Amino acid sequence: MPETLRDRVRREAGNRCGYCLSHQDYVPWVLEIEHIVPVSRGGADEESNLWLACHSCNLYKAAKTHAVDPLTGRRVRLFNPRTQQWARHFQWSTDSTQLLGRTACGRATAIALNLNNLIAVTVRRHWATAGWHPPAE
Repeated sequence: MPETLRDRVRREAGNRCGYCLSHQDYVPWVLEIEHIVPVSRGGADEESNLWLACHSCNLYKAAKTHAVDPLTGRRVRLFNPRTQQWARHFQWSTDSTQLLGRTACGRATAIALNLNNLIAVTVRRHWATAGWHPPAE
């Protein structure tokens, strides 16, 4: 993948994960260029299919494109950070440590990507104490 394409995706993503909004400045690993539709599912290396994700979100997403909404039991598409607005589908808990799904897509994505795992919640608590969290949308 050309470095110019990687740089463009990083800029467009604001140098933060499209799912949990973790900023590159606050994570100890390089944010990854992820395929919204995984290559194993027919996704391409085209800019319209690429976005930035932290290692944890990308690892849990793997080859998933859909997940089940725990409220309705319906199978829905996962959140697409390139085409959908984060604030429409997610919000922060009152203490800013957990990502809450506002829509079927948001709820299913939060569970499928394990966005509220113990480590993420603990780290967000410390980021909030430092004044680094929650990030502005």
